[in-house]
Amino acid sequence: MRRRDFCKVMAAGAGLASFPLGSMARPARSPAGAADSAATSFSTSDWNAVKNEGWGTQHGEGGPGTWDGVPLQSPAIPGLAGDGPYKPDWDSMLSYEAPEWYQDAKFGIWAHWSPQCVPEDSDWYARNMYIQGEEQYKNQLRRYGHPSTFGYKDLCAQWTLLNWEPEAMMQRYKRAGARLFLALADHHDGFDTWNSKYHAWNAQNIGPHRDVIGDWAAAARGEGLRFGVTVHAARNWWWFQVAHLCDKTGPLAGVPYDGHLTLKKGQGQWWQGYDPQQLYGRRHGIHENPDEAYVRNFYDRVRDLVDQHDPDLLYFDNDMLPLGWAGMNVGAYFYNHNLRTRGGRMEAVLNVKHVPDHLAKAVVADYERGVTNRIMPCAWQSETCIGDWHYNRERFLNHSYMNPAQIIRWMADAVSKNGTFILNIPGKPDGTNDADEIAILETIGRWMQVNGEGIYATRPWKVYGEGVHEAEGGSFAGHSTSQLDARDIRFTRNKEGDAVYAIQLGRPADAVQIKSFGKSANLLGKPIQNVELLGGPEKLKWSVRDDGLVIDVPQGKPSDIAVVYKIST
Repeated sequence: MRRRDFCKVMAAGAGLASFPLGSMARPARSPAGAADSAATSFSTSDWNAVKNEGWGTQHGEGGPGTWDGVPLQSPAIPGLAGDGPYKPDWDSMLSYEAPEWYQDAKFGIWAHWSPQCVPEDSDWYARNMYIQGEEQYKNQLRRYGHPSTFGYKDLCAQWTLLNWEPEAMMQRYKRAGARLFLALADHHDGFDTWNSKYHAWNAQNIGPHRDVIGDWAAAARGEGLRFGVTVHAARNWWWFQVAHLCDKTGPLAGVPYDGHLTLKKGQGQWWQGYDPQQLYGRRHGIHENPDEAYVRNFYDRVRDLVDQHDPDLLYFDNDMLPLGWAGMNVGAYFYNHNLRTRGGRMEAVLNVKHVPDHLAKAVVADYERGVTNRIMPCAWQSETCIGDWHYNRERFLNHSYMNPAQIIRWMADAVSKNGTFILNIPGKPDGTNDADEIAILETIGRWMQVNGEGIYATRPWKVYGEGVHEAEGGSFAGHSTSQLDARDIRFTRNKEGDAVYAIQLGRPADAVQIKSFGKSANLLGKPIQNVELLGGPEKLKWSVRDDGLVIDVPQGKPSDIAVVYKIST
């Protein structure tokens, strides 16, 4: 048997050993003397192929009955989906209904934190620091040294969160109007931010030396917020293969990056007892599908996250549920676990991306940096960031974050179409927010305090809006909401059905004419009894004509961002 084949057999065996059947032992670190199973680094001739592998296998490239190159058929092991009515298939999950708390919450804050925040140099640092020529590779050389001697593993130890006060931060997010808080459980970078039983590279062992997810959960629940976790680790198989590369040119051409290091190479180093192959993933063939050990370890880790922290929301940064049978089973397990821990009430939210319409009821579809262009029949989620997902100091220095007006108008557009809006506020490596982030949150909070009645606990009306601008539908199209202004209106209604909210997306300069409330439109069904401006003390002057409801300009000082009219019938 060749060495590589032998190593694959050993890796598969390790996955079986950690599989959650009955009691689960906790390997805090790799055992001393464990097999040194890493392959050598890729040669420079493979450089472009590894760099361009990107996200890896797409959908069913592993053949019929697979997803992400992994079989959808579950292993013959009982209990993978837990005890309950949900099975690891879409037909079973179609019985799901999004819970009322989520449909009422409408606005959440997300903290997208991992050791990649340490350089304060934006997204995907952990990957790009290993790609010669990338700006983050150049920054790596300037600040830390060549990735053959100082790699991502070393950045993990510097993610200290020394000034982090989760309770105070959660109070700030609550004042901003958030009813839901999401925390990053792991990114594609192979680092778990909780006290992970099945992955030694975690925040309890390395870096802050605390269970970050556990502390976030306690702070959120202490403020009465619902709590969610986001999981991005399924892509680690492909994403971190660049750590096994080397420079193509220059004085260190051919010198392998630290992705080739193994457990026994750590003797006498700060990371002694931790296997870099667990962080970066083992080197594998270009476009090779995930092996059984990797898939099982992913399942172990996510199930452990659910068991330890019992989140209300579980988000996967994937098209549909990731890694074949692992994602399907852990999704069903999450639903069943939620029913069991909440007395039979379904209060779980499961997010995935690029959900086809016929499966939209089975989960809550997530649109990354996007919105829809119509009212959706099922609850969905819009997510974006004030800047980059991971902290980027240049955004603060240049004052280039998204402004509060654009954020609120994006939120109003999403909510009018049956969406929930999630805003990421990236944290600094010491565990704080910068002054611009705090100012943005305070502005949002002041607007929500006055106008939240038109957002919280609302449902879509008969039409989502009117005006001169339309938002483009789809992921990564949310930037189109930046054109929305006072000429555009978005509608919501209260759950009782006796009030409609018209959100004017800018400061009114002239009388407002809302065509959808006119006699000719015949959409209200009942005569208008009253029109009021939320937060406005004055009695508005208004009239209903065939071509619309006309509201005189309020004499007070309505918001420059957006104003909300409550139309009672």
